Parts: sequence; structure tokens; C-alpha cells
Amino acid sequence: MDKKYFSKIIANDNEGLQVISAYCSGAEIKIADIKYLQKSKVFLLSLKRSKIETANQDKKVISICKFEFVDHVKSKNINQNNPEQKLKLIGMDYLKKDENYEISLIFSNKEYITLLTEIIEVSLDDQNEINE
Repeated sequence: MDKKYFSKIIANDNEGLQVISAYCSGAEIKIADIKYLQKSKVFLLSLKRSKIETANQDKKVISICKFEFVDHVKSKNINQNNPEQKLKLIGMDYLKKDENYEISLIFSNKEYITLLTEIIEVSLDDQNEINE
């Protein structure tokens, strides 16, 4: 059995965040696959994305995008009562506010999730390939 190559990217600055943002651009996320674990200050997204970092960009993978040290989460224009609704991620950006960061997840249809965090600590971890 041949070993599949799965990406794992860790970002702890704006440059790394922009790499993860580029890899996740166009990804599909179901509302049900968005989790905020308040006690452990972890925000998780399970997303279906194109594997743009390889030669075969038609490949789709399920990846987990994990944000750590998240103190607060706000969403705008997202109906959380519809867990099957799909969002399309356009990109990620951040703003430094005093000693903290506001990381914005920007979706199509003017939908947003903003994470308030002490530091930028994000990882993107591929789980498995999707055969469509």
C-alpha cells in the first residue's frame, strides 16, 4: 500500500496564516463541522478543500484547521440553527488590537467568523482524500 502525502502546516505569524489562508481558499465547510472548545481555547474547522499545493490540484481532501489560544468567537450572518448549511471560505486575515489579535475567517455571502486570540497559532492538518 502506497503512503499518501498529507500536509501539516503550522502558522504562528501573519506569513504562515496567509499560507494556510491560500490553501483553504474556496474550501467548503458545513456549519456542523465548526466547533469552539471554550475550556481548552481551541477553535476547529473541518473543511473540504482542493489540494493546491500539489501537482494534482483536482484532488480534494478533508482537513482540520485548528486555532489555539482563542478567547472569544463572534460570527456574523451565519445561521447556526442550520447545521447542514455549507459555507465557502474565501480567506483569512488578522488585525492586531492592543495585545491581542482578531483573526477573521471570511466566507462568501458576507459571512464572517472572528476569533479573538492572544497569539497566532494555527495548524492545517489533512485527514483523508476524497474520491468524488
